[in-house]
Amino acid sequence: MTEPGRTEDQATPPSGARVDPKLLEILVCPLTKGPLRYDAEHQELISDRAHLAYPIRDGVPIMLVDEARRLDGEARDARP
Repeated sequence: MTEPGRTEDQATPPSGARVDPKLLEILVCPLTKGPLRYDAEHQELISDRAHLAYPIRDGVPIMLVDEARRLDGEARDARP
């Protein structure tokens, strides 16, 4: 259940972690330098261009390509 005045996207996940919207405005994918979107359900920042999901651990985005999860079972290497 969300708090009054909050949308579902802003709700705190069960782990209690969330990403500050101001931080999302300045973070970019370290590989593509493209925008990221927040996946609250999986606690990840998604780079659609790189097809990678960067984990968020204890509220801290881990912006390392080696730590990212490939999306959609991408077989090709996302690194340049």
